[in-house]
Amino acid sequence: MLVLLAVVVLVAGLIARVNPLAVVLASAATAGLAAGLPLAELLARFGAAFNANKFVTAVFLVIPTIGLLERHGLQERAKQLMRGLRGITLGRLLFAYLLARQLTSAVGLTQLGGQVTMVRPMLGPMAQAAAEQDGSALDADRAKAMAAATDNIGLFFGEDIFLAIGSILLMKGVMEGYGMKAEPFALSLWAVPTAIAALLIHGGRVLLLDRKRRRLRDEIA
Repeated sequence: MLVLLAVVVLVAGLIARVNPLAVVLASAATAGLAAGLPLAELLARFGAAFNANKFVTAVFLVIPTIGLLERHGLQERAKQLMRGLRGITLGRLLFAYLLARQLTSAVGLTQLGGQVTMVRPMLGPMAQAAAEQDGSALDADRAKAMAAATDNIGLFFGEDIFLAIGSILLMKGVMEGYGMKAEPFALSLWAVPTAIAALLIHGGRVLLLDRKRRRLRDEIA
């Protein structure tokens, strides 16, 4: 019955709004100790579980790494890089990133970007620096928001081209459930026109943003 203390720890931790990862670890440790496992064996089991699911738990190592890089000036370095480039504008930067994000997602490299690993530490500050560099009237929050939207759009409309992505396999399963034969490659081909349309529409938006910002700058001057 002492093993049930793990449930108490889990519920109490969630009610107290403690970090969910810490709550789960504490609950698992409580269950192991209550079952009479030696501390060394309990730690060994934690290590074995982490190693068996390393692809899932790798994200918990990436996030602290990004935090350390930000603390040591990653965002400032990104801004300095943009200030050293001539002829760069916010629209050109975001259009280039949109194209790169769609192409990499189309071949299955969906983890190369992302809000935590790319937008916050690098793309957001670069967009802010690009907006400041050409003297246009755009606040920093708007520039960062456009950077975040560009990453989302590039990933969302690019990943469906990759035939082994979860959404393609889901559509295949649903269609076959209704008696319709569907090949993943054929489904991925149908995603190409949508991806091109997304590139043209959002790419046009960010490029037109440059023109709008220049007009506002001229009016203010």
